[in-house]
Amino acid sequence: MKPHNLTIYNSLSRNKETFKPIHEDRVGMYVCGPTVYGDGHLGHARPAITFDILFRYLQHLGYKVRYVRNITDVGHLEHDADDGEDKIAKKARIEQLEPMEVVQYYLNRYHRAMDELNVLPPSIEPHASGHIIEQIEYVKSILDSGYAYVSDGSVYFDVPKYNRDHHYGKLSGRNIDELLATTRDLDGQQEKHHPADFALWKKAAPEHIMRWPSPWSDGFPGWHLECSTMGEKYLGETFDIHGGGMDLKFPHHECEIAQSVAHNGHDSVRYWMHNNMITINGQKMGKSLGNFITLDEFFTGSHPLLTQAYSPMTIRFFILQAHYRGTVDFSNEALQASEKALQRMLEGYRRLQNLKPSADSTVDVAPLKQKCYEALDDDLNTPVLLAHLFEACSLVNKINDGTERATQADIDMLRELFDTFLVEILGIRVENAGSESGASNLKPFEDAVDLLLDMRSEAKARKDWATSDLIRDKLAEIGFDVKDTKNGFEWSLKK
Repeated sequence: MKPHNLTIYNSLSRNKETFKPIHEDRVGMYVCGPTVYGDGHLGHARPAITFDILFRYLQHLGYKVRYVRNITDVGHLEHDADDGEDKIAKKARIEQLEPMEVVQYYLNRYHRAMDELNVLPPSIEPHASGHIIEQIEYVKSILDSGYAYVSDGSVYFDVPKYNRDHHYGKLSGRNIDELLATTRDLDGQQEKHHPADFALWKKAAPEHIMRWPSPWSDGFPGWHLECSTMGEKYLGETFDIHGGGMDLKFPHHECEIAQSVAHNGHDSVRYWMHNNMITINGQKMGKSLGNFITLDEFFTGSHPLLTQAYSPMTIRFFILQAHYRGTVDFSNEALQASEKALQRMLEGYRRLQNLKPSADSTVDVAPLKQKCYEALDDDLNTPVLLAHLFEACSLVNKINDGTERATQADIDMLRELFDTFLVEILGIRVENAGSESGASNLKPFEDAVDLLLDMRSEAKARKDWATSDLIRDKLAEIGFDVKDTKNGFEWSLKK
């Protein structure tokens, strides 16, 4: 299907740029994954869904995509700093478990939540702890380049020296003077030459559980190092896309750039992409702030801030209704509005499967397909894409009601539109929307309602109005909306 005029907002240039991969038919994409010491929350769902859309769309366009999403299971210290306890080791100590027991438990739960959200698995999911040898070699190379130093068994990146030759801060817009003014020496970090320097390798304290031998000490890699190392290992010295949350721009991604330039002599990433945050009352949702709601709590409605449970597809739809670079503020009202909007979309999809063609047409479906592609090509503008799909829903409803007519070719085009953009690219599951595949686990229930309504139609044909009204009224009592149409009837659950 290539070529396509896909534009991406590049955080490095601060401009939208036409996407041109290094290799004509292949795309290399690296996205920062979770640190697995607790359950995934709504803030974790946003980058997963954002880059799932990109992964799906690039594949739809015909590219072979190698999508690498890492798992941080060592080296991520408290407060994202170079001092303090490892987040996973701390959890292991509190729970009296092995660190990798903590990792596996929460990784299993993260994978289940991603499956619920219909997020496709990446091509490769490397663990930091599985690439210690490569990280040690990477540190050696940076030391050889002169941009790092050994201090009391730890190895630090020399930010001021690097900044004299290159530009440290070009992604985030920060500069060394600002860092000098805002960064204070912290207890236990006197071994740094400069407060802005960051750890490539940390000497492990005697009580530190997770440690590996190295030329400098028994220790562990710095948090930033794993992504530079694993990105290069699986995608090469230069690759197309690096994604993650906006909160990772500094220090994490800034340090990645510096490491890669020090190691290779050039930048590794062509396009940097960052999704914005999920907020609660204007404050970032995060584990460190304690204001998060886990995905399981959303799915079960068990958190005190929730007034009800929300299905995984409602959560996915809620995130897709905002552009990935805009903030999304959580509220029950916003999620309830998304739930209703999703139901309208799925009802339109269900009606579409049962439309009867006419000999002629009063609708023009073809322009909608082009509009949908234009929305995605414009930096993955999912809110505009959804608006076009709602426009298609409106057409379906008018055809269903008899106020518009459509040929079989029109109906087939509408089905292709929904199957391509709603199902394949946006990843919305439609099994319960009455699709022709019959894959719904509610099909027996749906068939029973249809059977009752067929009996009502027969009663109406016999002019047995009492039986017809009785069936309709009883269905209404137990929560069904029944609507007579020119083709017979349709029903839905009351909101």
